[in-house]
Order: sequence, then structure tokens, then C-alpha cells
Amino acid sequence: MTTHKKPIRSYVRREGRMTPKQKKALENLWPQYGLDYQNSVFDFKQIFAREAPTIIEIGFGMGHSLAHLALRHPENNYIGIEVHRPGVGALLAEIEENKIANIRIICHDAIEVLENCVADESIDSLLLFFPDPWPKKRHHKRRIVQPIFAELILTKLKSNGQFHMATDWQEYAEQMLEVMSANPGFINLAGTQQFLPRPESRPMTKFEKRGERLGHNVWDLVFIKVSQ
Repeated sequence: MTTHKKPIRSYVRREGRMTPKQKKALENLWPQYGLDYQNSVFDFKQIFAREAPTIIEIGFGMGHSLAHLALRHPENNYIGIEVHRPGVGALLAEIEENKIANIRIICHDAIEVLENCVADESIDSLLLFFPDPWPKKRHHKRRIVQPIFAELILTKLKSNGQFHMATDWQEYAEQMLEVMSANPGFINLAGTQQFLPRPESRPMTKFEKRGERLGHNVWDLVFIKVSQ
């Protein structure tokens, strides 16, 4: 008898209560801005009706930073991946309020999306801001930044594509640095074993502002896929 181990997820669904605004946005706007998970590659050129740099953010939370980026850079196409429906509803509402045309949303596990829905060498940049640090040692295996994840995104990024990470958890930042530095397909934009000063390109979130007031540090890392 063959047994199949369940994949280790980097998240736990904590749906919480959706506000009426989020629920309405999810019901009314998903057909226009949502992408249902599929076992085949998305054609982003067709989805956006244009060819443009493609940026993917994993775990966009309530979506404020992603909306900010899309408004600031209309020349880019943005794909947001988030498993929590209240956050999806919140971003959909913000998309409508600000008439944002260059965002699409996928509500599904990011690993499966990258594996099955994203063509190899098709992403210009991947963003991972403040992922769950899973602070207890026995839960570290749930952290999304692992060697196998680094290999996966290496196949999806274009040559010279960027993987930008940010965390306010120092021990996780050090793990991110170790994992990414060990992959010969990437180089550290800040230099060997270095973190970046906070890039102006990364929007300041409410979460980060609150952490700043509490004296929390934030560590940024940008790794570039080595040109083939």
C-alpha cells in the first residue's frame, strides 16, 4: 500500500470575519479581477491584454502595498497570491475604488500556483513581504523560504529577475540569507552575507509602521537570478 505525505503548508487558514464591504467586493469583482486556480499555465499576456513586466506578490495580506505598487507603476502587470478571503475582498474593494487595471488575484496556495500556473522564466520579480515567521523551532519547516522553494522560483524568474524579501523577524531573516546564498543561481544585490537598507521601492505597510513605533527592525533582501 502506497501512502502519500501531505505537503507542509507555509500557512494556516485563519479566515476571520469578512466585512460586508469585503464580501460584496469578493462576490461582485472576482469575475473581473480574480483568477481561478488551474492545472495549466496562465497566459498573462492574454489576461492583461498586453505584454508587460510581470510582478508576483506572495501573501499580500490586506493588499495595501500591492495596490500602492500597481498605482505607482502602471507599466507593470501585478499578480497577487493570498489564501485569506478577507484580504482578497479588501484588495478587490481597493482595486475598484482606485480604478486599478493592472492587478489580478489568485486565492490559492502559492507553491501550487508557481508549480502549475506560472510558465518557466516568465516572472520579472517576486515579492515576499513579512511572511509568517513560524517562530517556534518545531514549526520552522513551515517557513516558505526553504532550499526547494529557492529552486522553484529560480525556474520561474527570467534571467536577472529579482526575488525581494522583507521580514521583521531577525532569525528568519538570517535563514532567508543562508538559504538564498547557498543557491548558486542567485547573487545577493547587497553583497555577500549582507542585508539591504530599506528600498524606497517597497511600500511602507501599516504593519511595518506599527512595528517601527515599537522599535522593531526590518531586514530586506534582494537576490538576482544569475544571467544564463
